[in-house]
Amino acid sequence: MSSFVQPPAVVAFGGGHGLAASLSALRQLTHRLTAVVTVADDGGSSGRLRAEFPILPPGDLRMALAALCGDDEVGRAWAAVLQSRFPGEGPLGGHSIGNLLIAGLWQELEDPVDGLDMVAAMLHVEGRVLPMAAVPLVIEADVIGADRAKPDEISLVVGQEAVALASGEIVDVRLTPADPPAVPEALQAIHAADYLVLGPGSWYSSVIPHLLVPELLEAILTTRARRVLALNLVPTDDETPAYTASRHIEVLAEHAPGLRLDAVVADPTFAADDPHLAAYVASLGARLVVAPVRMRDGTPRHDPHLLASVYAGIMGL
Repeated sequence: MSSFVQPPAVVAFGGGHGLAASLSALRQLTHRLTAVVTVADDGGSSGRLRAEFPILPPGDLRMALAALCGDDEVGRAWAAVLQSRFPGEGPLGGHSIGNLLIAGLWQELEDPVDGLDMVAAMLHVEGRVLPMAAVPLVIEADVIGADRAKPDEISLVVGQEAVALASGEIVDVRLTPADPPAVPEALQAIHAADYLVLGPGSWYSSVIPHLLVPELLEAILTTRARRVLALNLVPTDDETPAYTASRHIEVLAEHAPGLRLDAVVADPTFAADDPHLAAYVASLGARLVVAPVRMRDGTPRHDPHLLASVYAGIMGL
């Protein structure tokens, strides 16, 4: 008589392309997958919708849904529709079809989670997509050198897009409101999970914000789940242009002093020239997993298949 072993329950945190890459990898290992997505985007189509209506920015949520669409002809077609945009300079120009679909459902439904679940059911999404907070958030950062006329002074930069494009060095980041209500379904998923996956992604606007929502951080710190951090492949051009791999770890610990990790994934190209990385990883209680996870075409993108293989090893699959 054979026994059936369930795949692990996994919660992945982030936003944008980094989270999409992680979800594309994790869906190869489990259908028990929840994406907890940042809701601070204020640029592009999401920013326009957010300015016009009192809703969460839908863009990063849309990308997560697209990454989890069914892996068949219909699912792939829906993913392409979600990601496509209206052309031109008119009122609809630049808007993502998926953003408008989500915003339209939210207009009819009281609970944003109900709207996302409805989209997920329609697209045969494998897993669940949830916002990290029940209200839209604003990212604020203290940046040294943001004002070129005063290169040694700290300036306040407000908004995710402004923070991402700011020149200078980010020294602190926070959310407004500072204590937003977390989505109950996200807290439940974290406490029921076997593994949590943070990163990759824009460090200050996609990864760290999850640690700045008090209820979310408390759940991350107290869950029985093992915690995995996936580092970026290179310093990003926007928020962390000169950061080493170990500096990424250090900044994470500064914003969540009680955080402990079980594994940190680093591509050899990012880990090779950083003699302090192993020590920083060990300081958070984790083991360092150095493995190639980069696309073979040389672009700084994670290969979902290579990343899936690394996650499978960490999870003992």
